[in-house]
Amino acid sequence: MSTKKFITDNFLLTNKYAEELYHGYAKDMPIIDYHCHLSPGDIADDRAFGNITKAWLDGDHYKWRAMRTLGIDEKFVTGSAPDREKFRHWAKTVPYTLRNPLFHWTQLELARYFGEFELLNENNAERIYTETSEKLQSPDYSCRNLLTRMNVEVVCTTEDPIDSLEHHQKIAKSGFKTHISTSFRPDKAIMIGNDGFLEYLGKLEKAAESPINSLKELKDALLNRLQYFHGNGCKVSDHGLSNIPFATYTDAEVDGILKKRLKKQQLTSEEIEKFESAVLQFLAKEYHSMGWVQQFHLGALRNNNKRMLAQLGPDTGWDSIGDYPQAATLSKFLNSLDSEDKLTKTIIYNLNPSDNEVMATMIGNFNDGSVKGKVQFGSGWWFLDQKDGMTKQMNALSNMGLISCFIGMLTDSRSFLSYPRHEYFRRLVCSIFGEEIEKGELPQDMEWIGKIIQDISYNNAKEYFNF
Repeated sequence: MSTKKFITDNFLLTNKYAEELYHGYAKDMPIIDYHCHLSPGDIADDRAFGNITKAWLDGDHYKWRAMRTLGIDEKFVTGSAPDREKFRHWAKTVPYTLRNPLFHWTQLELARYFGEFELLNENNAERIYTETSEKLQSPDYSCRNLLTRMNVEVVCTTEDPIDSLEHHQKIAKSGFKTHISTSFRPDKAIMIGNDGFLEYLGKLEKAAESPINSLKELKDALLNRLQYFHGNGCKVSDHGLSNIPFATYTDAEVDGILKKRLKKQQLTSEEIEKFESAVLQFLAKEYHSMGWVQQFHLGALRNNNKRMLAQLGPDTGWDSIGDYPQAATLSKFLNSLDSEDKLTKTIIYNLNPSDNEVMATMIGNFNDGSVKGKVQFGSGWWFLDQKDGMTKQMNALSNMGLISCFIGMLTDSRSFLSYPRHEYFRRLVCSIFGEEIEKGELPQDMEWIGKIIQDISYNNAKEYFNF
């Protein structure tokens, strides 16, 4: 590959207006990462990773999928190979990722964290592994310092209701300037049809210190954990669902469905939907009473490769985009809450790009003037957090809503080296606006458009979450 510097000051910036917007307005804004999967234990212990494989490849199913596609044996991906060899095989993969966002992310992350601008490949893998790993052994490259280095102001990790939050408590007492919060993800208490549901209820009973033999007791246990999370500073919930369930039900019906499941009897699809609807609506109303923001990540088709799932477990790279119906039940769910004035601030993310316009128009049905951008169309995530996916999401939002009220980017990442994704997003936003200024479709009012860029990059999220 060419030795010419690839990551330049004007990387992805397509004209002089984009350059002015990025360098003058977006670049230095702090980061609010309101949804991710970073380990709070690593932050609490201020972990030093020791080498770049542990910091960069462990848990990163984006990279794992690319390596498998290239024909690399699993022992060099998630298996028993030495860390140095795993990195070498990733370096071998990188030149083949052209036009995949992994190519851009890889070079940005090497540049921003390690000052390494040479394109990663198999030939320089040994040098880069050694030099970056030496830095990662230094206290200057511990988890907390990696966040500070990227000007990260807020991080929201994602925890199950049974979590003790001991790591968050430790962080809160440490005086760490970056605000580390949690988000409440109770999907395992909702998905009554899942194989592990009964086992999970047992864990929830222990966490809440109360039995769960009825719908009321399940609600009491969840409320107990909601209040515990709230008392530990939580202001955000998150759900990862295929689509929003919605069915009419009575509490007596749902109580009977739960008791049937507790007896290990088979449920019908109708019974499952009634139960899921009841528990989700209960939770959503509690989020409103506590003043939380609720998030819904919709549309993933998970665990497709059962053979590899059995070997490696979930979240190891065997998920894809689903084609679930979204509009009708989402509308009914939001409307049921709004009709009781119990719809809290809500962010909706879709994984299928064909749903962009559905989501962009749906949010407008429930933005009632009470809060700026009350219902948000969330940024492109997972398979869509790349140039094309984010552009399409922002174009749909611009055409059918107000992108000026957009709360911007999040990492949704397990890696402490992922924060240049915010830079990637900001450069893209600036180029979208800059190109339309150049074409005469937007005025050359750089001060006003610069303010809009800063709002999307940081200010809107700061106001929306009010951490």
